[in-house]
Amino acid sequence: MAGNGSFRIVVGVDGSEQSRSAMDWAIEESRLRKGELQALTAWSFPYVSDALGTAWDYEIFQKDAQAILEAELERVKDQGVAITGKIVEGNPAAALIDASRDADLVAVGSRGHGGFTGMLLGSVSHQTIHHAHCPVLVIREPAAD
Repeated sequence: MAGNGSFRIVVGVDGSEQSRSAMDWAIEESRLRKGELQALTAWSFPYVSDALGTAWDYEIFQKDAQAILEAELERVKDQGVAITGKIVEGNPAAALIDASRDADLVAVGSRGHGGFTGMLLGSVSHQTIHHAHCPVLVIREPAAD
C-alpha cells in the first residue's frame, strides 16, 4: 500500500476512450479497496515547428491538458472515491513511471490519442508496463461486434 496506508491508483488521463475506461475501472477498484485515485495528465511542447516558422502559442499546450483533466474529473465526480488531479509537463510515460513510485497500481488505456490505429499497445502503455515501480493494468479497447 502507498505510504499513507490507503490503496493508491494512478490513472493516465488523455481524453481518449481507453483513458476513460481506465478511469472507470480504477474508480470501481478504488471503491472496493477503499482507496484513492490520482488522475495524471502530461503535456509537452512539440519537437518540430511548421515550415513557415510560425511561433507556437506555448501556453495552449498546458491549457489543453488542463481542460482534458478538468473534463475527466467533472465526468467522474460524486463517485464516492477520493480523486485528485495532477498535470505534469513532460513525456506521459515518464510521468506515469515517476508517479508509480508512490502508487500501488497504475491504470492506463492501451492506446491514447497518439499512435497508429491497429496497434495492440501504444508507446505510453508499453513503456509504463516495462518500467513502472508497481503493477500496471492496461485497459484494452472494446472488441468490435
